[in-house]
Amino acid sequence: MILSQAAPAGNNENKVNKFTLAALAGVPLIMVLGNSMLIPVLPQMAKSLQVSQMQISLIITLFSVPAGLVIPFAGFLSDRFGRKKIILPGLFLYGLGGLLAGVAALFFKENAFPWILGSRVLQGIGAAGTAPIAMAFCGDLWKGKERAKSLGVIEASNGMGKVSSPILGALVGLIAWWAIFFFFPIVITLVILAVWFLTKEPETQKKTQKVSEYVGSIKKVFKKKAPLLLTSFFAGSAALLILFGVLFYLSDFLEKKYGLDGVLKGAALAIPVLFMSTTSYITGALIKKKVKLMKWLVVIGHALIAISLVTLPLFNNVYIFFAGISVAGIGTGLVLPCLNTLITGATDKDERGLVTSLYGSVRFLGVAAGPPLFGWLVGIGPDAMFWASAGLAAVAAVLAFIFIKVKAIQSSQQEAPQGEPSTGDKKQPSQVVIQAAGQPAFFYKSLAWRPTGQVIPAARKPMPGVHRAKQEGQVNNGDQQNR
Repeated sequence: MILSQAAPAGNNENKVNKFTLAALAGVPLIMVLGNSMLIPVLPQMAKSLQVSQMQISLIITLFSVPAGLVIPFAGFLSDRFGRKKIILPGLFLYGLGGLLAGVAALFFKENAFPWILGSRVLQGIGAAGTAPIAMAFCGDLWKGKERAKSLGVIEASNGMGKVSSPILGALVGLIAWWAIFFFFPIVITLVILAVWFLTKEPETQKKTQKVSEYVGSIKKVFKKKAPLLLTSFFAGSAALLILFGVLFYLSDFLEKKYGLDGVLKGAALAIPVLFMSTTSYITGALIKKKVKLMKWLVVIGHALIAISLVTLPLFNNVYIFFAGISVAGIGTGLVLPCLNTLITGATDKDERGLVTSLYGSVRFLGVAAGPPLFGWLVGIGPDAMFWASAGLAAVAAVLAFIFIKVKAIQSSQQEAPQGEPSTGDKKQPSQVVIQAAGQPAFFYKSLAWRPTGQVIPAARKPMPGVHRAKQEGQVNNGDQQNR
């Protein structure tokens, strides 16, 4: 009797669906436009609204702070009701806030600033349900190297949004600075349709936690994995704080020192982010499940950011300046995909929405802190601004080196990979082939309920006068030619 085990059901379920991934990649792309598209027109906006440079930085801050505060609740709701049910309303609020800001700018003119800030708060609340939930969605849909690949695409999409948005913002700003606000709802409508029709959540039982239980879950997760999570959160927020702080500084610096405006300024702002985006995509494709490699890329990435920023004040050359911030972009591209994969891979599925939401929260708070902090530091002096940023990146590199424990992460993944039972724990149906002397008969039956090694043979009753067994391992199936 020949036995062969059937291939496990669902082998192809972990393959990345390109259309699903494209729809999810549109979510962080849209989120990034909310801040990065506005950076090229901030000086023009400040003049039209008659506000200071520090005040205009609130356009970025009052988008990012509400997003950072609401994201943990969005994660809780996505764990309870599903990812799509949070992403789609979040995108709607995001588009509505942009529409209201544009209308306020048209009707209230130079008095529109408080109305625009209120609309930006609404946009930030909507943004809370976008990119972080899309990361958790990817973690639900794919595992292993496919998860790392999908998260690399998500981070690359985030980066491509940062690359294209300064140029796009400068182009739309040629019409009027307020035209950018009307651009948001147009693009968001397309992403809503893509997510609605092209994504499907895996069928799992939704959690029914109370808020108190949710808070308890946060404490439980951090009690087990505090060093890894806190270090990853700090490293991610520091990288984005530096990135958006540098972009905010560059927008004003390029216009005042070199007279760059419009599309040229947008293209110049896109240079460091292009390096970051390209590096993010390559990194996401290479890291797979290599935890040790991820740790070292986080350390090396922050070290590159620190080295490039600390050397910028030493040279008064525009080419060296752009080379330096491009190296910082490469460092950021090394850091972010690795952190995404470490955080999603080190948590169980039931915890993933919670943890990725908290991570998204601190990332947004980093973005929110960048422009006003750099605006304050540049008042002290550009040298102090760059050196303080380099010091922050160096601290992140040291913390990552010390607290990202490779062996601890690997052992936790081996014990319960992503919160799911190991393959050995799953009962797979077996295929039993009974080879007859003449025409073979095939019999399929699950053996999961039988003790190992016990097989019950099956064959048709042989014809009278015919011996049942012809040869060892063969069963007569009753056909005449088997005599």
